[in-house]
Amino acid sequence: MTVPVIYILNLVNLLGSKVKKVKNVNDWHQRGQATTEVVLLFPIFMFFLFAFTKIYGLLILTQKLEIASYYASRRWQLESHRNAAYEGFDDGALKSDIKRRVSQYLGYGDSTGSFLGLVGPAVQLDITRTQVWNVVTLTARTRSVDIAWMYHAPEFKFEVTKYVPNRDRPIAFVLPGLQ
Repeated sequence: MTVPVIYILNLVNLLGSKVKKVKNVNDWHQRGQATTEVVLLFPIFMFFLFAFTKIYGLLILTQKLEIASYYASRRWQLESHRNAAYEGFDDGALKSDIKRRVSQYLGYGDSTGSFLGLVGPAVQLDITRTQVWNVVTLTARTRSVDIAWMYHAPEFKFEVTKYVPNRDRPIAFVLPGLQ
């Protein structure tokens, strides 16, 4: 048999004819069939791989944001002052240090931040003082999911709010009559 006849028989076999397929492992058709399947399925596999990776990254970001918000609220509760004389320190040095450490933990500015798709130079930290509670709000934004021909979403905003009681420094308890 000449080479063109083998090509024709394999083409007919691909189209569903009852022509018997050659069982030779070195046959070009068997190698080509696997290559075709890989070429056709590889982009679909990569699409799902990237989609699952993005979902996994968002789950990691959610957990890290919860841990970071606990750290920020607890530190604010223990180190902030109720006295108005120290409010400048609290809103300046203390708040900026908490923001810097939380941003570093979440991964702003390094490879973790690029994997999670974080947007901006740092996390947004808002603290609202009230009579009884301090409201600590931590906000992180991620890049939008863009598939040019299929899907476009706005950037995602993750926000965690913690209500922290004011830190009242208790007066030492003294039993009457023991003075």
